Amino acid sequence: MRNRRLGSSGLEVSELGYGAMGLSHGYGPATDRTEAVAMVRAAFERGVTFFDTAQIYGAVNEEIVGEALEPFRGQVVIATKFGFDLDAAAPAGQQVLNSRPENIRRVTEGSLKRLRVEAIDLYYQHRVDPDVPIEDVAGTIRDLIAEGKVKHFGLSEAGAQTVRRAHAVQPVSAVESEYSLWWREPETNGVLAACEALGIGFVPFSPLGKGFLTGAIDTTTTFETGDLRGTTFPRFTKENIAANQALVDVVKQIAEKKGATPAQLALAWLLAQKPWIVPIPGTTKLHRLEENLGGAEVVLAADDRRQIDDALANISIQGSRYPEHLQNRVGR
Repeated sequence: MRNRRLGSSGLEVSELGYGAMGLSHGYGPATDRTEAVAMVRAAFERGVTFFDTAQIYGAVNEEIVGEALEPFRGQVVIATKFGFDLDAAAPAGQQVLNSRPENIRRVTEGSLKRLRVEAIDLYYQHRVDPDVPIEDVAGTIRDLIAEGKVKHFGLSEAGAQTVRRAHAVQPVSAVESEYSLWWREPETNGVLAACEALGIGFVPFSPLGKGFLTGAIDTTTTFETGDLRGTTFPRFTKENIAANQALVDVVKQIAEKKGATPAQLALAWLLAQKPWIVPIPGTTKLHRLEENLGGAEVVLAADDRRQIDDALANISIQGSRYPEHLQNRVGR
């Protein structure tokens, strides 16, 4: 596994990271804790040094990552995220935003304990809070960095102007947003351009389209209880799955020509976009982990990328990626 630098921050990580969310949140029943710890360690043993979790995934998610990686301190970079009121009552799927400085400080102490670290390597604001100026957020992280509790500042799903404003107060090391062959908005909304201009790394989550780009999902797929694809994300209705199958068919065809799986092609495509892009695919299965990491070995030349772009240009993706209440929290 080769390394990449997240922009000009000096933060060096493996070119593919591991997203831990699915171990306990969002994709059905939680993985047995012992098995989850083993999965995180399996990723490290195969060269992954960049691990992503968040407070809102539940305390157990950070605890799993903390327990799994405790023996490897100094060899790994752990990212987690703040920005919600973890104690507020709210309708399902509509967590209460809270990036007030006092709340950031309070929840940071919990993450430090659960991750078993003295300092958080990369600390993202999970979603921009419209009630708190981003300058106040960036200033709070600047203070936490000065106190030795945080090493690097990140933003998740923030708009380009917010990234620029935050960066002016405390340099942003990474922006995390969804980006994949079936969600390419960062190319057109100014976020990737802002990252390039400012020397900020970019971390695509859901680089496999929440599993859709693997080719393992079709109209016969039944999602387990607790899997947000079956209840929340519009692109996973049977009608939209059927309509978007053309995208998967093209990915499969090109992957076969390259001697790769669709998942590997999708990850290789992201890696080929910019040298400061580091995708973080997640999985609960060892064979999928190994398949994903094989994506780093697939080399896409300029002609390959043009072929992919030309093929996808004729495909219209159907369905929103988020319901309205979640989409409203993106790009602020």
